[in-house]
Order: sequence, then structure tokens, then C-alpha cells
Amino acid sequence: MRRLATFAALLCSCLWAGRARADVGIVLNESLDTSVARVTGSGHSAVYFSRICPASPVKLRLCEPHEQGSVMSNYTTLGEDQPFEWNVAPLSVFVYGVRNPQNRPLFTSWKIKSALEENYRDSVLRDYCASHKCETSRDAEWREMVGATSERTLYILIVSTTVEQDKALIEKFNSAPNVNHFNGFKRNCADFTKDVINTYFPHAAHRNALNDFGMTSPKGLARSFAQYAHGQPELDYHVVHFAQTPGTIKRSTECREGTEQLYRSKKLLPVAYFAWEELPAAAGSYFLAGRFNPQHEFEQHATVREVELDRDITRAKDKVDGEKLAKLEAAKRAERLGIVGSEQQWSDYRAKYEQILAQAVEDGVMSSDHEALSRFAKEAGEKGRAYVDKNGAPWLEMDEGGRTVRAGLSPANLLAPGSNRGLAFQLVLAHISEMLKSPARQRETMPEFEVAWGLMQQARPAGRATALAMGR
Repeated sequence: MRRLATFAALLCSCLWAGRARADVGIVLNESLDTSVARVTGSGHSAVYFSRICPASPVKLRLCEPHEQGSVMSNYTTLGEDQPFEWNVAPLSVFVYGVRNPQNRPLFTSWKIKSALEENYRDSVLRDYCASHKCETSRDAEWREMVGATSERTLYILIVSTTVEQDKALIEKFNSAPNVNHFNGFKRNCADFTKDVINTYFPHAAHRNALNDFGMTSPKGLARSFAQYAHGQPELDYHVVHFAQTPGTIKRSTECREGTEQLYRSKKLLPVAYFAWEELPAAAGSYFLAGRFNPQHEFEQHATVREVELDRDITRAKDKVDGEKLAKLEAAKRAERLGIVGSEQQWSDYRAKYEQILAQAVEDGVMSSDHEALSRFAKEAGEKGRAYVDKNGAPWLEMDEGGRTVRAGLSPANLLAPGSNRGLAFQLVLAHISEMLKSPARQRETMPEFEVAWGLMQQARPAGRATALAMGR
């Protein structure tokens, strides 16, 4: 419980940007590698607010002190009963699919994501999504507003705002028609984000016409905003990272700008063949102006405290105070590692995990190690039945040995009464396994991982007798 309390405090103070300050940010979603994105690799762009909340999915208001902010986004079509240009959802709903971050799923599948979507539709969207098509279509993109991390990794590039700026934004969007005019070339999701950000800070975000062939791309927009924020230290620029939830949904891929995709993607080899004379210019443009790594941005600007320490470091350098400078730089490294983790920390966790997995096999909890865990994850995704309880927490049911067992899927209910310990243990093992084998950009933050690790230790069966008692 102490770990859960720590996690909740982290969300309030670090991720959700408490009410003592307010922020706006560009949400950069990785590419799903489906449909047109398989060719463009463009990903998706949206806007985060810490002080603006939904009055409804299509109206804005200032947040109450206990609220966490929101994400506003537009899509090709939201698929709702009216052709709205944008929807806004609470931040935790957009990121995890749940209102309370402690109910975030530790494991996901299309069935689990669908359960989260339907719970949101029933509780929030009913007045806007009553038609059969809106309710049932998998192409209705209001679903993208629910549990984005089920499908992909995302970053939020954040700067501070004033209450006057937030009120002006609310007035602008509440008074303007919310009617969809999406156009992939001139009015796409990145263009929408650009217009919102530039309402706060004129010319802070712009397209990269050279690298994106005249269009606005999510990554190009994020790069321009990061460059602007680097030159405005008073804006407390920092980056928040949310890894894709482990499970059976295909892993997202890094989003790319146009010349980057042309240079790096095999899917565009036919284009390269017919446009070989332009390739040197495209490659030169990419290397000179298009290289931008959101993971590096996160690692270098992981918290607001780092920004404050950077200012103190600058002052210590100006005063040639070597002793103070060394302490400040050590504090900055510690602050960063507390969120990102060091490679040694991750390596140590991998070694401990292998020992725990081997012990689980020896105790009879699992028939074998990695292969059995992969089979379990696949079976949970394909045969499991998901639902959301009255508290908004997701559950998974599975048939096992002629009986039905269920387990909570979140930090809040994984070990709750009625949650099968054997099933819960394997679900959190699958989560840990995915995090430890993933590249840095697809790993969750160290505080989030440590919550999952603590839950795994608590769910871990004591030995063979316990495993037999649980029917495992």
C-alpha cells in the first residue's frame, strides 16, 4: 500500500502537474503502423491542458482543484452523431482509459480496451454517440480518446501557462463552431494542435515544410515546439513519457517526419526508385533539420525540478562556485535517474526477474518460464473476458480447469478480494517481462515500474503447496 500511495503522489505532483502551476503541452503519439500510417509513419498529435477540463466532450471549463486536466484532439472523423471537429477527455481517460490513474490496466488486449471504451461511451458519450454506427463501428475515432497507451507509446512536451491564457483558450473554442473540416494536407491533427498552441504562444509551433513536403506532421510540430521552449527557460519546459501498456496489442513504432520516413523506411523504396534524383536533397534535409528524438527530450527534461536545478547550475557557474555546482549537478542526475532509471538499475531488475521466474517454475506455479508466459499472455488476450466494475476498475475473467477465475488488472484491484492470486501473478509477470525486454522508449518510468514490481512480489505464490491450493 505504501508503494501505491507513493505512485499516487507521483501522479499528482509530477505527471498531472498540480494546481499550484498550470501547463499546456503537445501530445506526440507514436505510429500505429496501420492504414496510411504504415506508409507515412506520422503518428498522431493532440493537446494537453492541466488547468482546462471537459464541461462535456465538446465544451471546455477551468478544472476544479482535485481534477487532473485533459487532452483535446481531432481526427479524420470521431464517428459521433454530429460531425464534431474535436473532443476533450480527462487526461487519465485519454492515457489509460480510466478516471482514476490507480485503475490503469497493467496488461491489455483489444477486449480490455473495448471494455474501457464501452464504459466511457456509456458513462460520458451517451448523448453524443447514440446511433448504432457510432456505438458499434471500430472505425469511430472517439475510441482513440480512451486508453491511448493500450495501442501506443506517447510523450507530452509541456510548458507553463497563465490563467488568463487558459481562459482565453476556453472562450475561443467554446464560442467557435465545433464542426469537422479535417483535411490530411492542410487541416490534419498536427495543424489543429499547432493552432491551439499558437493561441497561447504565437509562432511557437510550426510545420517543417522542407522535411514534411509542405504538410504539418506531429513529429515536425513537436520538434519546432521543443526548439521554442529551449529558448524560453521561464516556461519550465519538461517532457512526460507514457509507455505502451504490455499485452497482446501490436507494439507502436516511432513516429517520423517525411524525409526521415523516406530515408529509413523500406515501404517507400518504390518512391525512392522513381525519385532518385531528389533523394540526396531529402537525405540532406533530414540530417540537417529533421533529426529529433522525443525519448532524448524526455531523458534530458524529465521533471520541472530539473529545470529549476538547471537555473541554479547556471548561477553557480556564473559565480564560479565549484562546490555548489558539483552538488547541483549530482542532484540533477539523481532527479533524472529517479524517473528514467539507469541502465544498471534495469539490468539488476532483469537479473532478479530471471531468478523469480525460475523459482516460479520450480514451485510448480508455471510449467516453464518465458515460453509459458508468452502462451499465457496470448491466451489471456484471445480467450479472456474483460469488464469494468462500478468503481471504474478493469477485470479479466478466464476459464480454467472447468471453473471461471478472475483477476484485477490494475494496481488498485490486482490484489483485491476476489482477484485470483495465480492469475494476478501471471498478469503482472507478463507486464514486468515486457518492460524489461523493451527498448528505453517503450519502458515505463522507474516509479511506475517499481509499483508493478512491488505488486508482483505481493502476488507471488509462496511455493508448491500454495500453487496447488490456488489450482495452478
